[in-house]
Amino acid sequence: MTIIIAILIFSIIILFHEFGHFVLAKRNGIKVTEFALGMGPKLIGIQKGETLYSIRLLPFGGYCAMLGEDAASDEEVPEGDKDRTFNAKGVWQRISVVAAGPIFNFILAFIFAMFIVSVIGYDTPVVYDTQEGGPAYEAGLRKGDVIKSINGHDIHMYKEFRAYILFEGSEHTSFEIVYERDGVEHTTYVTPVDNGSGAYQILLSGGEYEKTDFFGVLKYSFYEVKYWITTTIQSLGMLVQGQVTADDVSGPVGIVSMIGETYQAAREYGALDVALNLANISILLSANLGVMNLLPIPALDGGRLVFLLLEAIRRKPVSREKEGMVHTVGLMLLMALMVFIMFNDVRKLF
Repeated sequence: MTIIIAILIFSIIILFHEFGHFVLAKRNGIKVTEFALGMGPKLIGIQKGETLYSIRLLPFGGYCAMLGEDAASDEEVPEGDKDRTFNAKGVWQRISVVAAGPIFNFILAFIFAMFIVSVIGYDTPVVYDTQEGGPAYEAGLRKGDVIKSINGHDIHMYKEFRAYILFEGSEHTSFEIVYERDGVEHTTYVTPVDNGSGAYQILLSGGEYEKTDFFGVLKYSFYEVKYWITTTIQSLGMLVQGQVTADDVSGPVGIVSMIGETYQAAREYGALDVALNLANISILLSANLGVMNLLPIPALDGGRLVFLLLEAIRRKPVSREKEGMVHTVGLMLLMALMVFIMFNDVRKLF
């Protein structure tokens, strides 16, 4: 069951990503030759108009094949379709097509967030408890206080407050916290303490969920997606700085394991709880995929955007042969990284 759920989640997220490319390609008059879910040999294919819609053997991945997208394919394009190739379009049209995939991932994350917020509400930045003698307690924070900001950063949900402390906390840090009590705003300063494992905390709990109206659902769904995008970027920063190790990075195997654990933990509380927890994971994965694809790495959407932006600035394209070579090398390195991450995932299971 875990494998089926994981494949379903991955499929929806990847399909929506590729659908973004598909919609903008069609809108810009680019001929889409195939829209595929999965990779490898074709299992099922339906030709509708000029596009083949297919499901392929390997359940991970997918693609939206556009006419003339490959560097060497223009010579093989029929004369009547020359103006419908990817490379025949203006640079900003091509940028919109490439950027649409990650943007649609953020839209999908927003849809999942709307489902969660509409059902259970959002986690309010209200203090539920402070440990007596702890940093938050000594700074004067008490149950019922509403956190308004930390170090000048506005707080809308409790998870934003918790994440800021996690990412920014150190033995030399002092947090300026603005909170509201009985309608009056106060400012206090809190120095976090090491919890013994290198993470810093202020010994405060909060985040009780509160229902909201339709406009509140839109507002807090936006903040939910923003939170996961920001968290992904900050986590990548920690990885680059060496603050996290390879053991902390998960690939498909690790994600499937996480989905399985979530499913097993939630199923005893009923179908709705399962759906809410899986939707929460889907927000994380969809936002993560969107951010990762915008990184300026060859073979990813972000790498292709770099070349397109260079073309827009220089007013002439980079050599397509050179660009193709860069993307090929980038793809090989990405595949090697994926093999390493999957090996690391499997090793952690035993």
